[in-house]
This record gives sequence, structure tokens and C-alpha cells, in this order.
Amino acid sequence: MIRRVWPLVAAAVSLGIDAYVLAGVLPQIADSLATTVGAIGLGVTAFTAAYALAGTTLAKRATRGSTKHGLLFSLGLFNVANLITALSPDLTVFLGSRVLSGAGAGVLTAVATAAAAALVSEQHRGRAMAMVTFGLSTGTVAGVPIGMLIGEQIGWRWTMGLVVAVGVISMAALASRGSEIPAIPDEPGSGASVVVRSPQVLLGVLLAFVLGVTSLGLYTYMLPMAADRGLGPWGFALIWVWGIGGVLGSMLIGRQIDAVGSRKLLPVLAAALLASFAAVAFLPQPVVWLAAALVWGATGWASVPTLQDALTRSRPKATTTIVAFQMAAMYLGSAVGSAVGTALLGAGAPAGDLPFWAFGAQIVAVVLAVLVGALGRRAVQSRDAEAREPEVCASSS
Repeated sequence: MIRRVWPLVAAAVSLGIDAYVLAGVLPQIADSLATTVGAIGLGVTAFTAAYALAGTTLAKRATRGSTKHGLLFSLGLFNVANLITALSPDLTVFLGSRVLSGAGAGVLTAVATAAAAALVSEQHRGRAMAMVTFGLSTGTVAGVPIGMLIGEQIGWRWTMGLVVAVGVISMAALASRGSEIPAIPDEPGSGASVVVRSPQVLLGVLLAFVLGVTSLGLYTYMLPMAADRGLGPWGFALIWVWGIGGVLGSMLIGRQIDAVGSRKLLPVLAAALLASFAAVAFLPQPVVWLAAALVWGATGWASVPTLQDALTRSRPKATTTIVAFQMAAMYLGSAVGSAVGTALLGAGAPAGDLPFWAFGAQIVAVVLAVLVGALGRRAVQSRDAEAREPEVCASSS
């Protein structure tokens, strides 16, 4: 049954590449379009903002009528936008294409995750959702370096061509296998109301934001941090180890979610991520940093499907909405974390001190993870009690 999820994983790979690949070729794009790196960097901001806005407002609407059509439409928009990016003649067209790409990606992430959960039985739900995250992490880890290499050798436009090629392949897979994807259950109410009505979901979205600030935000400064601590020659090794950890974490966590339970795993993952920041902050040895980077990547990426399952296990009909808000919060947190890092460095803080700031923020994440787990346990107990009430009434009558 899990094999039916693979077309969705392929789509997630293209998303993983596109979300980060431009950061490695910004100078080349700026030279090609006769503008500044800062102006091109606005494309990352435009992508993130559109991702958050479209995912939280359009994801539910995209699946009305047919899940397959919603997936193909969002992936088609994503592919066309990236093709426009590759062919952009000037900054205006480039930035506009990044808005469209972010919109397609925001809808596609939420719908693909909800579709993966709907494709399998409840006992495999965590594994199916984790497979989509596995696609995202694999695209980031493997696709981004390959895309950067392509950009260095034959130009950044061919880097975007890689994203389009992967997207077209995944679209073909969805078109041929899309009939197997069932309709996604829909909970009544607006997206915002789903979040606001549930303290667990509200805290979970906040947790996703904090994890974005700490894990992804700090990752942006891996190379300058290593250089400041005298580990400059180890910088790229740390990047690769972090990525390998991310792939392994997202690949292996699914079975653990189904076997152990996401509510128990979530605080453990948050605490392990905290420990990795502590190691990076206080211990400058290369071996320690390599081990910490592995744990950091693994727990950071594994937290994504774990949090998704914790928030949706008792509310499967709201999966699309909840995942949309969670992922939007995570990407916004990443952008905020990067901006805070830039501000701290601009104010004169050494790059090697950034892990201390992430460590402090991650303490908040651990507290939130404990609360989300506890509230999730109550939600499941309440759901089970409501399910038993009709049986009790029927037996008494």
C-alpha cells in the first residue's frame, strides 16, 4: 500500500530542490539579470510569502471535486512558474515567477501530505506522511548541490531546468497513478478557524515556526559558524552530514511514529535537537560538530512528519488545513531565523555565537513539544470516548 505514495514523493523532491537551490546561484542570477544579489534575494522572500499565503488559503479549495486535479493543478502551476524563472529576461519577471512558484508549492505540499495519509490505513499514516518529508529532504540534500554544480558549469537557467524536469516527471507519475488517490476528507470551517479552535493545533503551528527559526534558520550559517570556530575546512563536510542526517531521519521516523506514537516522539526529537545545539555551542571539536550536525539534520527533518501526525491523528478531516499552516509556519520561521542571524552578524556578533541564540529558542520548542504531545493525548482520549458513547447507548437500550 505504501508504494502508492511514491508519485507524491517524487513531487516533494522537486519542491525540496526549488525551495533552497536559488541560494547557491544568487550571484550568477544577479549578473545575468543586471541587478544586485540583494534584489535577487527578494525572490526567496517572495517564494516564502506566496507559499505561506497560498497554502493556508487555497489548499482546501484545490481538492474540492478531485484530489488528483488539485495535485496536478498545483504541480502544473509550480512547473510553469519555474520554467518562467528559467527564461526570465529581467528582475520583474523573475520575481513574479517566484511568487507563482511559491503559491504552487504551498498548495502542493499540503495536498500531497494529506493525500499520502488518505492513501493508507491508519496504522501506516505516520509512515506515509514521513515519505513526503523524505522527498523534501532528499530534494534539498541531493538536488541542491547538483543544481549548484549545474549552475557553475553551464548556467543558473539550467539549474532551474533541473527543477522543471523533476517536476514534469512527477506530474507524469501523478497523471498515470492519480486515479488511486481518494478524496481527502474536509472539515467544515475556514482554515484559520480550524487552527484557532484547537489549542493543540495553535501551539503546534507555533512549534513549527520555532523549529523553522532554530533548525533551518541556523543551518543557513553553517559555513560561517564553522569558520569562526576554526573549523572552516570542515564546513562542506558538515553541510553533507547535516543533509545525510535529514534524509535518514525523514526516512526512518515513519515506522517509529506508527509504532511508538508521535505524541511521545515529539518531545524526544525536540530535546535531541536542543542537545545538538548545545554541542555546537559549547564544544569546538570537529568530531563533536559532525555528530551534532548528523543529529541536528535527522531530528530537524524527522520533527516535520512527527508534528503533522501529532496534530492530525485525532482530526484526520482537517489534515490539509493543518499541514498547510504547519508548513507555512516552518518556512516563515526559517526566513525569520535567517533574518535574525543576519541582524546579529550585522550588529557585530561573532558567527560562532549564533548556536547560543538557537539553543535558547530551542528550549521554547521543547516546552511546546511537551504541551502539544499532552494536548494530543487528551484529544485522542476525547475522540475515543465520543466514539464509544453510541455503543454504550445501544447496549443499554
